Amino acid sequence: MALSHTDFPTPGDGYDCRMVREILDLVGDKWSLYIIATLKDGPVRFNELRRRIDGISQRMLTLTLRGLERDGLVKRSLFPTIPPRVDYELTDVGLTLLAPVMALVTWADTNQDIIQDARVRYDAG
Repeated sequence: MALSHTDFPTPGDGYDCRMVREILDLVGDKWSLYIIATLKDGPVRFNELRRRIDGISQRMLTLTLRGLERDGLVKRSLFPTIPPRVDYELTDVGLTLLAPVMALVTWADTNQDIIQDARVRYDAG
């Protein structure tokens, strides 16, 4: 079934385009989807997250986690050990993102060769 423009919410009637855009920008940024997917199996320590997500810097991981925590998608737990231990996990709302996030990851994985071929053809001519 094809979607039409009428299948999507329209401005007004309590629908705030700016807020939806902000949320989509957050979860659609370069690192958020990787973090959400990495937290799918439960709490993970900061340094373990950094090791599992290839190419992310400590600063970018920190900033992205803060944004996800601010929006209530990720929960940070601090344990008073020496050195302090910090775990991150998805909240109940964050867990609801797993199905769409994993669908996007699966789609990207399934179609990566097709997209790469299309890029090569486009760039060649």
